[in-house]
Amino acid sequence: MARVEYYKKKPLSKWWIVGGLFFAFLLIFSSIILLLYPFASKEREIYFQGENPILFNGEQAGNAIIEGNSVYMPLSFIKEHFDDAITYDEKSNSIIITTQNKVVQMPSESLTYYVNEEPVQLHFSVFKKKNNEMYLALDPLLAYYPFEYSILPETNAIWVKKNGQNIRHAKITNKEMNEEKLRLRTDASLQSPFTDQVTSGEDLFIEGEKEEYYFVRKENGIAGFIKKDFVTEGKTETVTLHHNQQEAVVPKIEGPINLTWEAVYTKNPDTAKIPMMHGINVISPTWFELADHEGAIKNLASLDFVKWAQNQEYQIWGLFSNAFDPQLTHEAFKDFETRQKMIRQLLHFSQIYQLNGINFDIENVNPEDGPLITQFVREAVPYFHEAGLVVSMDITFISTSGNWSVFYERDKLANLVDYLVVMAYDEHWGTSPKAGSVASLPWVEENLKRLLEVVPNDKLILGVPLYTRLWTEKDTGEVTSKALSMGKVKQWLKENNVTPEYDEASGQNYAEIYSEKEQSTYKIWLEDELSLKKRADVALKYDLAGVASWSRYFADESAWAALSLGTENVTKK
Repeated sequence: MARVEYYKKKPLSKWWIVGGLFFAFLLIFSSIILLLYPFASKEREIYFQGENPILFNGEQAGNAIIEGNSVYMPLSFIKEHFDDAITYDEKSNSIIITTQNKVVQMPSESLTYYVNEEPVQLHFSVFKKKNNEMYLALDPLLAYYPFEYSILPETNAIWVKKNGQNIRHAKITNKEMNEEKLRLRTDASLQSPFTDQVTSGEDLFIEGEKEEYYFVRKENGIAGFIKKDFVTEGKTETVTLHHNQQEAVVPKIEGPINLTWEAVYTKNPDTAKIPMMHGINVISPTWFELADHEGAIKNLASLDFVKWAQNQEYQIWGLFSNAFDPQLTHEAFKDFETRQKMIRQLLHFSQIYQLNGINFDIENVNPEDGPLITQFVREAVPYFHEAGLVVSMDITFISTSGNWSVFYERDKLANLVDYLVVMAYDEHWGTSPKAGSVASLPWVEENLKRLLEVVPNDKLILGVPLYTRLWTEKDTGEVTSKALSMGKVKQWLKENNVTPEYDEASGQNYAEIYSEKEQSTYKIWLEDELSLKKRADVALKYDLAGVASWSRYFADESAWAALSLGTENVTKK
């Protein structure tokens, strides 16, 4: 049956189609905008971790302890940021602090600490342990380190400021009503989490900037980024701390130092037999030696020798050695109390014998014990300076020789003592398998250049040998040697009718002879006027503090003129 059409269907207007498409476009576009529009993050991030956070250099540096009115800082923090030399002594359960003129002992859980052995009373413990960490009370430390601190409101953060630090003040001045824009962000973006809220008129500290943002810190220590538009910068102040630590006045030598060691093994020399030593202004007798692991010191000093030296207008720097025994050294130097015992003895000897200085000759030490030697020197210098003593220490050239070189912390020692004396010998030692100079001039100068990279020239004294070695090389290949004084060398040359010739390689006069009878070759590199004058010239060339010769016993009268550095008429102040 045919379908009957009663009305005709009207087609849709094109405007309806366009409108529908436009509406769909708006819907899609608004959805994209809602999805991608950078609304400010509402996520909050905790700024400080733990209780009593330490705020230092713009970041958290661990946590402190607050007990009553006392703030305790981790020892690790003090070591890292203010004093890597501060140390813990296990035997006495004490923290040891040293300055130029103070030695401070802080026993654990004690209401008393000691400054140069004088007790200081407190109403709180100065040092305590908690959770396997050591903590020091901050207030006593303010006298020794250039910092100040404050406890911040709300967070109880400890803000540590160091001397010379710049503090930039600022204030929120834009009266922005949108609190989301007045939040401190973890990055220079509103989409980053925030750490805290600020308000109009609030005081801040500016610590940095990034693009159109400042990195600011609130008075409670919490920090973050905020747009520069909301911040007005104020004045900048510099933390200025004054420490009234008087430096000890130590007698000095006018002009270059010309020292010679007096080797005393069992008894002192007959001073009547010691010839004039023109140019010498310091004598260092080897009087004091470590005797046992408890710190007792063997004493060979002589008042008669002292009177003779004073009449000659020589300064006397008593030498203290560790007996060149590595195990004995470890036992005696590892504990604070034993180190203090040695220091007290040396101070006592310095008063009895009217010494002008102390010369440390510490040799043959296990490399791992090097810091113990440095700590001993660190603790000794304040006392010796207080007593008016010049402090010097003997060192070797830099080398890989463990017990004879590696243990010296030369850069640290240079900052502690008045002088370092480099024993510029032995290039070829007594049992060397190869004959050679005790200290050829090129070897000395090359090693000296390396040493001067870590030790200032005005603190360095060049040690020179007054002895040489007569080498015997047998045809079988065996090599031996014996040490000769300058006088004995001249005698040997004369007896064997040998005339030395200049050796370019060593910079010294050299002689050798062959003995058919003994089937041996004898070789000798001379320490004579030529060699010693060249060594003195090296000291002058590098503007060193002077020269030191080992030892007076090996010299003849020609040595002193050759080593003269313009010290002929120099006396102590």
